[in-house]
Amino acid sequence: MNPAEDGPKRVVRGSLVKVLVHRRTDRGMRLEEHAARCVRRGEVHELVTTDQWDPRPGARIDRVGFLGFAELLCAGVIDRGDLVRIGDTTVGTVLGFDACHLPNHYNILIHAARPVSGRELGLRPETVVTFVQGRAGDHGTVPAPPGT
Repeated sequence: MNPAEDGPKRVVRGSLVKVLVHRRTDRGMRLEEHAARCVRRGEVHELVTTDQWDPRPGARIDRVGFLGFAELLCAGVIDRGDLVRIGDTTVGTVLGFDACHLPNHYNILIHAARPVSGRELGLRPETVVTFVQGRAGDHGTVPAPPGT
């Protein structure tokens, strides 16, 4: 979020359509140069956690946990620093986007205390997902899930 340019925005809402249960330490995702992406209602994107925070374009992201796929229920803008909530859990903040699967879907990279999978968070299909506007400088402030 850039407070010199960004005013208020709507919450982007979605729902999980598939839960993923694995983690990797060698994924090799590459951060896109754009800190924000416009998304459309009905799109499905993959949600991926990482403990790496390197917002430089092209940064390699290896340590990841796969949460699942979410269908977006409304159009909007997802920005680096947005808070990601799934159900009642704040999972982390948006780091950025990996486009290796486009035009099918984005990997939305979420910075968290540690990479966690959908199984570790007890996620279920149809659980509500929200992307809520963050504040300037938000990243890495979300604690690890209980029992980690």
